Amino acid sequence: MLKKLLVIGLMAASAHTIGFAANHEIKMLDNGTDGSIVFEPGFVKAEVGDTVTFIPTNKGHWTQSRVVPEGAEKFLSEEDKEFTVKLTNEGVYVYVCPPHRMMNMSGIIQVGKATNKEQAEKMVVELEKRANDNKGRLAKYFEQVK
Repeated sequence: MLKKLLVIGLMAASAHTIGFAANHEIKMLDNGTDGSIVFEPGFVKAEVGDTVTFIPTNKGHWTQSRVVPEGAEKFLSEEDKEFTVKLTNEGVYVYVCPPHRMMNMSGIIQVGKATNKEQAEKMVVELEKRANDNKGRLAKYFEQVK
């Protein structure tokens, strides 16, 4: 019985690495919990192999990566189109909605360890400096990076 429980426990623990990757959904909103012109959630913690689907809940939004971990491909979606990106590399991904960058419509995905935390932090500082509205929101998301 103990052996059977151990096998079941090991199978459950390894399910993520065997192919049961998660899909995280991020909505692109005009108004959300964190204010106006926002990705929701603005911070996602994921694992290598997971996917993120950006959902254009309101019109006029798309997403573009500004920082990706070494070896990961940058991404750019089309306006008003659902877009899925596979997270292939460990690290921090910083992204924006290009037409709403000045309104600090940006977010962070951490995949595993924050291997490029310093590079991501520089981009967060840069984006916060250039934001006219919603100042501090991206910095708040970045505080969750560990």
